[in-house]
Amino acid sequence: MEDVVEVDEPTENNCHENPMECSDVEEDSEKINAPDGVRICLVGATASDESIKEAAKGFNVPVECSEDGAEWLDSPEHSLVFVLEEFSGPVFDSLKERGHRILGPTALKELAQQKGPLPENPRPTYCLCMKGVVACFTGFREKKEMNHLIFLVHNMGGSVRKEVGSKMTHLIANCVGGEKYRYASLLRLPIMSVDWVHNSWAMRTQIGFNALNSLAENRLKPFHGARVCFAGFAEDERKHMAEILVENGGTPTDIEDPACSHVVVDESTTSSAPTQAPSKAYIVKAEWFWASVQNEACVDEKEHIFQETVGRLTPRVSIGSTPGSTRMTSRKRKRLASRLLSAGGAGLLASGGAVGTPVSPSLEAQLKRRSSVSDSTLLSCSGSFLDATPHSELDEETETECAETPKKNLSARHQVFLELLQTESNYVGILNTIMTLFKAALEDMMDGEDQLLNATELRIIFGNLPPIYQVHCQMLETLKHASQNWTEEVSIGKIFLKFAPDFEKAYPPFVNFFENTREELLRCDSAKPRFHAFLKARQTRPECGRQSLQELLIRPVQRLPSISLLLKDILKHTNKNNTDYSALENALSAIGEVMTHINEDKRKTEGQMVMFDIFNEIVSCPAHLVSSHRSFVARCDVVELSDSLSGRGDHLVLFVFSDVIEICKKRSKVFNSIKSPNTPVASKPNNHSNGKPYKHVKLMSLATIRKVIDVRESEDCRKVFALMCRSTQDLKEKLYSFSVVDEDLDKMSFLKTLCRHTANNAYRADAETFLFSVDDASLLDIETSDVGLGTLSKAFKFASRTRMKVGRALSFNKTPSKLKRAMSTMMSPFGSTTNLTPASQLAQMRLASCTNINTL
Repeated sequence: MEDVVEVDEPTENNCHENPMECSDVEEDSEKINAPDGVRICLVGATASDESIKEAAKGFNVPVECSEDGAEWLDSPEHSLVFVLEEFSGPVFDSLKERGHRILGPTALKELAQQKGPLPENPRPTYCLCMKGVVACFTGFREKKEMNHLIFLVHNMGGSVRKEVGSKMTHLIANCVGGEKYRYASLLRLPIMSVDWVHNSWAMRTQIGFNALNSLAENRLKPFHGARVCFAGFAEDERKHMAEILVENGGTPTDIEDPACSHVVVDESTTSSAPTQAPSKAYIVKAEWFWASVQNEACVDEKEHIFQETVGRLTPRVSIGSTPGSTRMTSRKRKRLASRLLSAGGAGLLASGGAVGTPVSPSLEAQLKRRSSVSDSTLLSCSGSFLDATPHSELDEETETECAETPKKNLSARHQVFLELLQTESNYVGILNTIMTLFKAALEDMMDGEDQLLNATELRIIFGNLPPIYQVHCQMLETLKHASQNWTEEVSIGKIFLKFAPDFEKAYPPFVNFFENTREELLRCDSAKPRFHAFLKARQTRPECGRQSLQELLIRPVQRLPSISLLLKDILKHTNKNNTDYSALENALSAIGEVMTHINEDKRKTEGQMVMFDIFNEIVSCPAHLVSSHRSFVARCDVVELSDSLSGRGDHLVLFVFSDVIEICKKRSKVFNSIKSPNTPVASKPNNHSNGKPYKHVKLMSLATIRKVIDVRESEDCRKVFALMCRSTQDLKEKLYSFSVVDEDLDKMSFLKTLCRHTANNAYRADAETFLFSVDDASLLDIETSDVGLGTLSKAFKFASRTRMKVGRALSFNKTPSKLKRAMSTMMSPFGSTTNLTPASQLAQMRLASCTNINTL
């Protein structure tokens, strides 16, 4: 969209200067000295407003009052300052024609508050809400409309320029596009709609209002007035883009609409420009749409014009490929298919996605076995050929060199090495894309209004990736050198042995916190529309191969297993007499140790992170539970069978850590809901803990456990075990017995895990000696009857606790005497629960529900 004819602004001698520019003045008795002979004339309704009169007196000049100012019309131009409530009508026009200075009541009061001088500029000023604004207009077709807007800007203390320049602060536009629009967008100047002027003028009577505070809600939306059609997109994506279009001022339409201004095309599914599009409509790529949303301004369509694809579509998974490399890539795929056929590699061809040729039943019968090369490629690519295609010009040179070499002259070992080199080259290309296309671009936006992510968010998403990128860049150079100087005696294993320690340092931080990275990325994507648009725009770039940032970030997690499979294949094609054979075996072992270390480190990290969550869910949990040397191991939900901890029949949770067991009790919502009538909830200091599901009971060290006793299963004894512990204070042994209530938990696995960590704390290797088994729970004096553990027991305990709480609530004396306690017990509806049978307790519960006291 080009600029329409502009209209010159009024030609005052100093129309481009700020009329409210203050000069140095001297104060006398907190009043401003004015030039000799200057008067303030209050016209019309302003003459009867006491607040306006008070503000006028603050300038230390004579103040006159007049109904229409007619008697002062012929006075010298700069001798009077007229104050009018309305900037329209015959009085205003006559004063303005004679060049008199005119102020509004708001401007007079604001100048008085600021202790500023009376303006020397003859331009009428109603208020100062646009003081400092230097505006330029674009896109207006009617001269009358733009002159009115210029008049309003001037009346609010702003200035107007005809052409853009370094002093321009705001662009007021009526449409998107044009040179002025591009200039303001490039310099990130606010591009405002007409509503900004009108809304600010509506607030002209409010003292202290600043139009700069309302920029966000009055910006010109990036698709203002545009009618956009989306072609070639999936239905879900099309609806998503249409919603964002409406939010940003545009209107979705069909391609047959003659008023359609833009056709946004999905390059991955469209090879030629739609013929139904109107001749004047821009046919642009999807990146134009997302870049406009990100920049909050319509970007230049000429930079994103859709180019028709010659021949067939470029494969969606090809990254960084150029038209010149299409034939080379096709030849490579044919050779790869031939080699896989001869090697019996059915995996790639059977999928049909690599070569794009249907597989006949006879061919499927021949291709029954998938080679390790194809396995590694699929694992590295995660379902695509992203790692098997050139990613940069340098990679294409390497690929061309490998492809043009006759395969029949290469040994099987050399061929697999070239496959390893190619996947490594493309993996480094993917990391380079993440580092440059995403990370570096976001870091460049850190300053100013362009910022999409703050420093913390950037560190969480990308902070652990640079070490991996650096070590693989170094290894890629070493592999290329080996390829250029290839002999069968080249030691591939030594190369990986050299970089294995670097892998062990670089990968654990990324893998351990990958879930945090993914969650932070998803959170920022959903919470920040501009960041979402940035990701979408980058995803359309050929370097990304239509892959999202989340999909690209998972590649480091997949790379080491891929390397392991490729090394195994190289080892299979290496003669045992070759000096590299033992080096390859050591390299495979080293890579395996790195992956084991990563897994173990990830397990420890996850255990420590779970420890914080557990601590935050337990009321009165000991602070020293959180420790750097401690990690979470397992959890077990149990019912206590003994009376040594919380009480028989209570539901407990055992959180097993590497050196301690945190025993806590599940908090009942029913019990917590019973509050004393005379004690407000808000007055309790620990009221914030009401939302925590557990209450601390005991923190038991694993060093105190002497025996872990398993009670074998029977009809009356299900999932029962006991812990024999020795107290560190009196050295007496105590037996804690439990029944597992978690049906999904394997009791024996849990007990063996507990024994293993108990042995580790005792510095013993014979963990099995801690585990004992008994056939009968009665040998340990453990009662497992259903009555003790059933609902009836819970009801008795609930009734007893409720009686105690009600008794305390109705008592006038918090520490009653023995006589009063006795009387309270006699009068209590529940009575005493001491030494009563279950039947008598139930009877008392029924009595408690009676409303007639005589029946008691």
